[in-house]
Amino acid sequence: MNQNLKLADIIAVGFMLFAFFLGAGNIIFPPIAGQLAGENLMPAMLGFLLTAVGLPLITVIALAFAGGSWQHMTRDLPKGVATLITVLIFIIIGPAFAAPRTGLVAYEMAFRPFLADAQQFHLTLFSVFFFCVAMFFAWSQGKLIDIIGKFLTPALFIGLMVLAFAVFVDPQGVAIAAQGDYATQPLTTGFLEGYNTMDTFGALMFGMLIVDAIRSKGITDSAATKKYLVSAAVIAAVGLTFVYVSLFYLGATSASVASGADNGGAILSQYVQALFGPSGQLVLSIIVLLACLTTAIGLISACSDYFASLTSISYKKWVIINGAACAVVANIGLSQLIALSVPVLFALYPVAIALVALAFIRPFLPHPKAASRIIVAVALLFALIDAAKVAGVDVSMFDSLPLFSVGMGWVLPTLTAVIAGFFISGPTATQGTKEAA
Repeated sequence: MNQNLKLADIIAVGFMLFAFFLGAGNIIFPPIAGQLAGENLMPAMLGFLLTAVGLPLITVIALAFAGGSWQHMTRDLPKGVATLITVLIFIIIGPAFAAPRTGLVAYEMAFRPFLADAQQFHLTLFSVFFFCVAMFFAWSQGKLIDIIGKFLTPALFIGLMVLAFAVFVDPQGVAIAAQGDYATQPLTTGFLEGYNTMDTFGALMFGMLIVDAIRSKGITDSAATKKYLVSAAVIAAVGLTFVYVSLFYLGATSASVASGADNGGAILSQYVQALFGPSGQLVLSIIVLLACLTTAIGLISACSDYFASLTSISYKKWVIINGAACAVVANIGLSQLIALSVPVLFALYPVAIALVALAFIRPFLPHPKAASRIIVAVALLFALIDAAKVAGVDVSMFDSLPLFSVGMGWVLPTLTAVIAGFFISGPTATQGTKEAA
């Protein structure tokens, strides 16, 4: 059987992954970060790119090397713990936070500006319609690569290229002095801001959708699947970098046209209107709708696929359940949803990073199972402390912990656990692999 994809199919798979990633958070966070970073644009943008592009890219590659599934990534953890972590991540990127956020951002940036007097029922009607459309596309799981990779994403990418070209050719201002944490620690602040995109979580789930899409094209060989999964990740990473750099620069040069804006959506909207005049809002609406819709489709599909594997409920019924839940949660409001999600992200992101690291170092660990459990436990413990701080809990007793002041107190303990893992004696890596199998 032929185990090669056509170049057009490889590009379509990469565009599909790019479209899944490029959603609400990817659009609203870079502009505000760029404006606050101002003259410290470069280190802030670098920090953001590390978590918003680098980590998702590494995560998809780790997924490829681990065997192409989340089960392979968590094979050394107790089954109940692995399932709990997975369910929590799927809830976060699905009906609880990330998926509803796509509908909210689409409403706030693409629909609400056309309303003279926006009311709550407008949001309700829009969210129902938006997620019905997302459910419609997610319904035919096997056709995702053709629908998104070959049609929706090219249209989205053309819109983004037009915007990026206009931003660099005709910037609407100059960078001002950095504000807040961006003035003193732009790199780490940008790094933590990248958490909000949730793309490392998304990479774990979207990677599995890409594997399914590759296999639907007749690719069954594991080596070929790994090669095309990595190729898709690289294409998506290049696309995301292009988008983030242009949106950061947009934010850094936005002070003169959006000085009073308190979120990235408002900055982007005012900037685009300054660039394109009255037609600017229409250009932005098309870009935002396509970006948010493709991500919503991917999230609903990934969550439904996973929950169908855990239960006796079919994939299509889970599509309806998840889509309906997203429409309900979307009515909470964008600001409230972001505020609720931040502590959860601080708690689970380090665990995801630890699992990604383990995918690469596992073959070199003397006792993979024991080391993996210790590393993940340490990452989770100290991540919970960081999350408690963000949530307003008094954890001042940990102030002396390195990097704790910048929300990364988990880094040194987890790194220490990783180093210790190389000295935990036990079965060889090969034996451990056989036991896990």
